Amino acid sequence: MRIGVLKEIKTKENRVAMTPAGVEQLAARGHEVLVESRAGEGSGFADAQYEKAGARVCRTAREIYESCGMIMKVKEPLAAEYPLLRRGQVVFTYFHFAASEELTRAVIASRCIAVAYETVTRTNGSLPLLTPMSEVAGKMAVHEGAKYLEKTYGGKGKLLGGVPGVDTGTVLILGGGTVGINAAKIACGLGAKVYLLDTNLERLRYLSDVMPANCFPIVSSPANIRRYLPEADLVIGAVLIPGAAAPRLVTREMLKLMKKGTVIVDVAIDQGGCFETARPTTHDDPIYEVDGVIHYCVANMPGAVSMTSTIALTNATLPYALEIAEKGIRRAALENPEIAQGINIFEGKVTHPGVAEAFGMAYTPVAKALAPARKKAGRGR
Repeated sequence: MRIGVLKEIKTKENRVAMTPAGVEQLAARGHEVLVESRAGEGSGFADAQYEKAGARVCRTAREIYESCGMIMKVKEPLAAEYPLLRRGQVVFTYFHFAASEELTRAVIASRCIAVAYETVTRTNGSLPLLTPMSEVAGKMAVHEGAKYLEKTYGGKGKLLGGVPGVDTGTVLILGGGTVGINAAKIACGLGAKVYLLDTNLERLRYLSDVMPANCFPIVSSPANIRRYLPEADLVIGAVLIPGAAAPRLVTREMLKLMKKGTVIVDVAIDQGGCFETARPTTHDDPIYEVDGVIHYCVANMPGAVSMTSTIALTNATLPYALEIAEKGIRRAALENPEIAQGINIFEGKVTHPGVAEAFGMAYTPVAKALAPARKKAGRGR
């Protein structure tokens, strides 16, 4: 298969979908890899490294879109890329469709095959392609929150870890998944008092066993959120419903409970956010204020630590990319349910229930979308 790796055009997105080491493995298996010029520059990888690994470097994204059977990206296609999508072309990237009806309708109209990193799911429910970036974003959430608590940025002027004789800061984390536990590790390591809220009692028991003494796993409920908001210096939104819009856990009215200069970091913003007052921001302009509360809602947080993120992402996506390239998307999805769950839109049909529900669209089970290929194979026997 001919595989294209694009340069990201989202603001300050420095990641790239494949490292030269990953390209070397694709090329060694007989696949042709086209890489857009300077695609890896933001992650520390030069065009010459891709060429040495066996890729052909191309000047434009159009050339790659027009000639490749599979496109690999980090972030969703932007409006300028919509006309370049082709019927039957596999686009393998983070889509987060439920956060954008415009993107969803554009991909449906293109009749391409959208395989979303964030919904590739193992039988145990884990999300192998979302996990590495969730780990990065969870750790970054505390770093960024601590920075914007500085008075320079309008925060309280409070140091999360405190100093001898001065109380530590308090961090409230909504969601005890991968983002939440990584955020809690960093916040606890700084010495802050951490409340980690989740609805799953088994998860809370696990967190109670593994987290340090300054982390307090608590059942998540509207009442408990209201209880801890006044105490919090930093609030991190870390709730995920795979493929669907994030639930709005903190309303505009609840902001009145928070002290002026408190910081919100909404890691769920690429799925719509779990704060009613959240809207996507960029690394160029990351924060804004509502009712005295600082909001940090950058939708591609890991792009700021692009070298780490790119290597971690390639480690996770490469096995799936190889399987799709070698078998083709239909056979790969029929033989591997993890890949099948990653298909959100298949040649104009919405094949993920969360996406369909978000916009009131018709839902087609992915097995049904793949059925024509299966029947055709049966007649050939």
